[in-house]
Amino acid sequence: MAQAETKTSPRVEKTADLARRLKDQFGDLISGPEEFRAEFSLKVADAERVPEVCQFAKKELGFDFLVDISSIDNYGDDPRFTIVYHLYGYGHLCYLRLKTDVSEEKAELPTVTTVWRTADWHEREIYDMMGVRFRGHPDLRRILMWEGYPYFPLRKDFPLSGRPTELPDVAFTEPAPMAGGPFVTIAGGKDTVAREPRVRIPETDSLETNARLERRRDIKEAHGKAYGPGPIEPRK
Repeated sequence: MAQAETKTSPRVEKTADLARRLKDQFGDLISGPEEFRAEFSLKVADAERVPEVCQFAKKELGFDFLVDISSIDNYGDDPRFTIVYHLYGYGHLCYLRLKTDVSEEKAELPTVTTVWRTADWHEREIYDMMGVRFRGHPDLRRILMWEGYPYFPLRKDFPLSGRPTELPDVAFTEPAPMAGGPFVTIAGGKDTVAREPRVRIPETDSLETNARLERRRDIKEAHGKAYGPGPIEPRK
């Protein structure tokens, strides 16, 4: 197992230096860096200038690989969306995150495909799932859902079971039954074990508990065993 990075390791010190250089270059446009568990993040105040910041990070600081772009729905807050760029440099082996906020009203910022071509599919996925557009993208089409689908499934106001849609000659969807899946959890709970995802038992609308906990009585009454339905290998 690889040894965890410490705050005094050469790679962490190198990353901290690169983050400071980026901050020094752009001044008040950049806030941070923030460090958490030997990882560094910087905040770009103006989303319109993200490509400029990314270009400097690539050309001058050696972050030649865009690992990923992710999006956060700050539902209930303004700005609603946070876009996170995960950078890596093959020369110095350092990681760095850049973050910027986008309002729900605007929901648009410039593409960084002009900096890293790998941004193409990352930006398409965010557009498809979150509804944030990337101005200047060479081919901003949906990548998972079909063209014309009216919703953005990863927004926090989108129900877990989905929404019904009727698009004649294109496609249709119906809400999925909440019959299981890792998203079913018990609210509250005395500890993290009690809050772990469970499998919903359709016959009782109960939740199958973790093997480390006492099995639910109603599950046993419904299935004759103190575990959920399904084949169980006999003990040897």
